[in-house]
Amino acid sequence: MAPSHPRKLIVLGDSGVYGWGDPLEGGWCERLRRHWMGLPDGPVLYPLGVRGDGLERVAARLRAEVSCRGELRRQHPQGILLAVGLNDTARVGRVDGRPQLDPQGFLFGLEQLLLQARALAPVLVLGLTPVWEEAMPFAEVLWYSLEAIRRYEALLEEACLAADVPFLPLLESLLADPDWPGWLEEDGLHLNSDGHRQVYERVRTWPALLHWAGLQPVPGLTPLF
Repeated sequence: MAPSHPRKLIVLGDSGVYGWGDPLEGGWCERLRRHWMGLPDGPVLYPLGVRGDGLERVAARLRAEVSCRGELRRQHPQGILLAVGLNDTARVGRVDGRPQLDPQGFLFGLEQLLLQARALAPVLVLGLTPVWEEAMPFAEVLWYSLEAIRRYEALLEEACLAADVPFLPLLESLLADPDWPGWLEEDGLHLNSDGHRQVYERVRTWPALLHWAGLQPVPGLTPLF
């Protein structure tokens, strides 16, 4: 028997979840929200991205964000999608400065965040998107690099594997296309409309997310990864 109300997914993250850089469609998360809204059994999606958020800030608002999105009395959302980590990789002040959150602290904090989130609802995690290093520093103070992003995405995957949480890597899939620099804004950090579309197509066809949503893959659709 079909449920009497749709499943709800909380998406927590930074400016990527917010959709910054995509004035056409509002970002990959907004595209997914609209896509699901057009399906008979599509879940309800809450995009809760805050520009500049890193792991610690997302962890600080986890419980409050989840607890107030139930729609119905005594009901919590049925899933949490985490898309965080890019801001933590940035080095402050200079190219060899301290990272906003060092790798050891990032891994420990991520393990704790996954533990807390799994106690609330099933959890899924997205990987990180590339940057154009020649455009750095961002905002004249933050230095992002592909080397650091690779390391932190590997930590995301490591923590998800240990916690048995579905993980969708993004970095190498995006970098494999020679057109990837054209998917970024001039600041070298944020995805533009084309970049958000690339992420959206990968997320929309992610088997783990389709399974959570109770949706079937579209016949004949070839994923971009």
